Amino acid sequence: MPDTHAALVDQSEAPRPKAVRARHAASLIVLRFTAGEPEMLMGMRGHKHRFMPNRLVFPGGAVDRADLTAPCATPLSAHTERLLRKNANAHLAHGIGAAAARELLEETGLSLGVPPSLDGLEFLARAVTPPTNPIRFNARFLVVHADRVSGSLGGDGELDNLRFFGMHEAMALDLAIPTRRVLERLRTWLEMSVDERLAQTHTAVLKRDRGWVME
Repeated sequence: MPDTHAALVDQSEAPRPKAVRARHAASLIVLRFTAGEPEMLMGMRGHKHRFMPNRLVFPGGAVDRADLTAPCATPLSAHTERLLRKNANAHLAHGIGAAAARELLEETGLSLGVPPSLDGLEFLARAVTPPTNPIRFNARFLVVHADRVSGSLGGDGELDNLRFFGMHEAMALDLAIPTRRVLERLRTWLEMSVDERLAQTHTAVLKRDRGWVME
């Protein structure tokens, strides 16, 4: 007869994997419209990337310490900063905007200016990688209209097939679940009027088991 007590002790004393702390990150959706359809700038991450290899993503990456105090031509709008501040202090809120601008320039060659103008950034949503993942990010997804950026597509080569994808085209592809959910959220956000967006006091947060939750 198996020693049930011993089995329970063994299970209770088994070391649990240590949860990895999620790094703050920013992704920027550069948005334009062609024949009335929204198009988003996206690119394919290479197979050597540790996080989401061979996946179509928006430009973005982790917030660096230097981003927290990086200069800007214009700060975040009051509304965007207010939403970001629900889960960040003032320095981090600025750093998220600065990181979005920096990653856009590095990965795509497109610029919000030098130093960047952050007032055109709008906060769409937040998503946190599940605790069980070995690499985790607390990612904020921001939107900027294409007429606020300048330059020619190029970048550092981190993203392949870098171009604007129409909403229908993108949604028909084999997207990572978080990317698909963000596009769904973007579609809902685009259906709102400017006044409705400015009236928002809560942030859409992606919960793996519950979908989007307003917090």
